[in-house]
Amino acid sequence: MKHYLLVESYPSHPDRLDEFNKWYDEVHIPEVVALDGFVGAIRLAPADPDGGPSVTIYELQGDPQAAKDNVHAAAAAKQLNMSDSLSYGPIPKMRILQMQSEHSKPGR
Repeated sequence: MKHYLLVESYPSHPDRLDEFNKWYDEVHIPEVVALDGFVGAIRLAPADPDGGPSVTIYELQGDPQAAKDNVHAAAAAKQLNMSDSLSYGPIPKMRILQMQSEHSKPGR
């Protein structure tokens, strides 16, 4: 069964969106994907400027809770290069999800 870690986050200020995006895409995601239990990631941005959080979906391998715990442990050990362009109010929301079903258009 496939598992995913869904993370919702915001920039610390709207004026820092470009800095937030650059850090998230070029620093944070590569560091997280390098941790045990992670396979890859996709990142989604709101389609309109006031559309809510940035959403990152990490594909997991093995024990999903262990992968999530690895992120917390790496952050606590200062092994992740965090940025003050990331908002901690609200703190990023993390949820483990499992694949329920998958569908594609016939012939695709």
